Amino acid sequence: MESSVKQRLKILADRYKISVRQLESKCGFSNGYINSISKSIGGDKLEAIIREFPNTDRNWILTGEGNMIKPVDDAPEANYKIGVPYYNVDFIGGFDLITNDQTINPDYLINFKKYNEADYWCNIAGHSMEPEITNGDIIAIKEIRDWQTFLTFGDTYAIVTNELRTVKKIRKGTDDAHFLLVPNNTVNFDPQEIPKAIILRIFKVLGCMKKL
Repeated sequence: MESSVKQRLKILADRYKISVRQLESKCGFSNGYINSISKSIGGDKLEAIIREFPNTDRNWILTGEGNMIKPVDDAPEANYKIGVPYYNVDFIGGFDLITNDQTINPDYLINFKKYNEADYWCNIAGHSMEPEITNGDIIAIKEIRDWQTFLTFGDTYAIVTNELRTVKKIRKGTDDAHFLLVPNNTVNFDPQEIPKAIILRIFKVLGCMKKL
């Protein structure tokens, strides 16, 4: 029996252990949108889903053909010659050590073609970005040096201040002097505004995976 787009989006929500309403909220859809789908969805809605769940195959959403999760075209490899340095520290904890002390050597390099433009791999602690990023995952991050000039809202970033290191989605604040930091896990964590003036560095989170 063929499934509909509506049914497949419910399967997608179940895959990530979230409710249909939570999926709608993450993608910026109105409450009840998924149940109202009669045939298909527009390109803007599809892109919103892929932005929130980037491993999902868009053709599967639209047609049901193939697999829900895109196949991995290359596998990560830990080595000491090629790749991006991995430091066995928490971004939220000891990440400053590796950026301020150039004598610290990485544990090894991770050669993962998809994320080899990253500056570092490091650990993530906490539950605010679940289910996409879970406690104990490692994240690939790349510094955004011109974030004061331009930043893509809605993407996931690692933010550094004198007192804070956190990973959140960044959206527009109530004025030009603030960002809104938004967790994925909105059941247990609230969005929080932060003054741009206290931000020291911002890194784009390119991807995450379980520790090798």
